[in-house]
Amino acid sequence: MTVVVITRDRHDELVRSLPRHEPPVIVVDNGSTDGSAATIRARFPHVRLVEPGRNLGARARNIGVRLAATPYVAFADDDSWWAPGALRRAAEVMEAHPRLAVLAARLLVGPEEVVDPVCAAMAGSPLGVEPDLPGPSVLGFPACGAVVRGSAFLAAGGFDDVIFFYGEEERLALDLAAAGRGLAYVEDVVAHHHPSPLRDPRGRQVLAARNALLTAVLRRPWPVVADVALAAVRAGPVGWRSLGEAATRLPRALARRRTLPPSVEAARRSLDQSRHHRETPAGGLGGGEWRCRISVCRKTRLARRDDGQGHRAGPKKGCDL
Repeated sequence: MTVVVITRDRHDELVRSLPRHEPPVIVVDNGSTDGSAATIRARFPHVRLVEPGRNLGARARNIGVRLAATPYVAFADDDSWWAPGALRRAAEVMEAHPRLAVLAARLLVGPEEVVDPVCAAMAGSPLGVEPDLPGPSVLGFPACGAVVRGSAFLAAGGFDDVIFFYGEEERLALDLAAAGRGLAYVEDVVAHHHPSPLRDPRGRQVLAARNALLTAVLRRPWPVVADVALAAVRAGPVGWRSLGEAATRLPRALARRRTLPPSVEAARRSLDQSRHHRETPAGGLGGGEWRCRISVCRKTRLARRDDGQGHRAGPKKGCDL
């Protein structure tokens, strides 16, 4: 198992999290200017540092997967890490379930170790448990709490430059499912996430809305695209800005558009329907439900405040997706 970490300008978080990772570890630095790369070279010589020289967003993880010499890769952000023994257990699960391409772990958020609300949604996925998978099937996952089968990940194209970052998981999840691969939530594999205070909540809301629309354009039927666009129009300034930002990426999304197999679209539609009964999108983080994502993040922040820790944090994924 190789741990692949992506980072950008979060030196202090990286210094705190890197010692917690079990080797081998690959860090892909998305063009940091805060001395992160120099610190890694000086203080963590066992870590393989990759410097693309620019910000690749979520695609930086693709580089790490290609370089990994192990069949499985555990993703982490600079403010997350895996619990002791979690990766050994994840490898056992992946070995025992050869169709499994993505294992979505249980995420414990902040010093209080609050279970990310997304986990309850995944555990209660209406997609059920398939006989050859280790837990409830999902069509979305938090990347900072995911283990992937490297060959399947790369065959599905990894993360892309249309979405770039934030909500990048859904398009990949849909394509893996379309290829017949499994994605499942496994509760006894645990990751920790201490969200960095260095965030722009408003900007992330815009990204979530923008990427929900782009994901729909990439893979969903046109009526779904229209629904997502209309939701953005009705959302006010955040939605309006997201539409403007989506417009600049629309030609690339259209060039790569393809529809899903009927069975996968039906599964995804069942998650859309479940939103009428739940606050968060069941089965994972559906890009179309960006308003639910924001609700999840607010609930996570409130949980921290109620615990009296005074921990500053921005939004997802539990919300760093």
